[in-house]
Amino acid sequence: MRLLPTLLSLLGCLSTTTLAAGAGASGNSKSSTNLRKLPPTERFNLYHGKATASSSAAPLKLLETDYRALVATPRDYSVAVLLTAMDSRYGCQLCREFQPEWELLARSWTNGDRKGEGRVVFGTLDFNDGRDVFMGFGLQTAPVLFFFPPTIGPHAVVPPEPLRYDFTGGAQAAEVVHHWLARQLPDRPHPPVKRPINWMRWISTFVILSGGATASYVAWPWVLPVVRNRTVWAAVTLIAILLFTSGHMFNRIRQVPYVAGDGRGGISYFAKGFQTQYGLETQIVAAIYGVLTLSGITLAIKVPRIADPKSQTVAFLAWWGILFVVYSLLISIFRTKSPGYGFALPPFM
Repeated sequence: MRLLPTLLSLLGCLSTTTLAAGAGASGNSKSSTNLRKLPPTERFNLYHGKATASSSAAPLKLLETDYRALVATPRDYSVAVLLTAMDSRYGCQLCREFQPEWELLARSWTNGDRKGEGRVVFGTLDFNDGRDVFMGFGLQTAPVLFFFPPTIGPHAVVPPEPLRYDFTGGAQAAEVVHHWLARQLPDRPHPPVKRPINWMRWISTFVILSGGATASYVAWPWVLPVVRNRTVWAAVTLIAILLFTSGHMFNRIRQVPYVAGDGRGGISYFAKGFQTQYGLETQIVAAIYGVLTLSGITLAIKVPRIADPKSQTVAFLAWWGILFVVYSLLISIFRTKSPGYGFALPPFM
């Protein structure tokens, strides 16, 4: 959105001959004074006719003479003018980003209201073609969208000051600006924005869906047993439970760091307090929960099925020891995060 402040200094380097040549290139046989003296209805018909002459004519590319004639008072129509700076010398990235959306909006509105019932003219005035206009408004940034309401007629606005659209949020979609313009034009037609059909996107989507459907049909005999397997569903469910109970969503929402320094040149893996944590801390806790879950499932399901009493006893003691030690480690982590935690188990006291 930033227009280089040095652009105004270029005024002294540009000759009046260049300005005169630009004015002559407009192809307009009438002077600015004569255009401004035209009755409002004739002015509107003149520029609306240019805009509807072809589907690609809107928005009108204005010169300074056209701009001053369009916004001249009295007027019984509305004017939406985008002041922009498309020349690469000015480095206006936002101008280039918004220009396609502005052209789409102007074409959709003009083609949808070819009879001119809404009495709105869309135009674009580039800095190179209207430096005095930019200076008159004291503009140092671009793009700037002005809406000039009618000064006479049933929809006249008092005072007839132009309204300025706010681009602080960056380049806006055509639909967003359309909604803003529609609010300024009550009780008048608001032709919708019609985006051209993206045939490449439709073809790509069709090819991808067709390929996916074919692959699914071919692989279905092998995929169906996996989908129906209770062990697979149990594993996926347990992984999801461990992931979210360990604080994954907390990390995503708070955007916590993965690790942090301990102030002594080392790395701190666990954050102090229960209201903060690190990304690696979540992974460690999830792994501990996983080991505890595996130990509990093995002791409850696998160990009782061992037929040999001695093997069963060894397995029981081994898994019980793992459960005890890992649970002791988990409690010690709680004590690290909150020294006031009152429980502990050996060997991690």
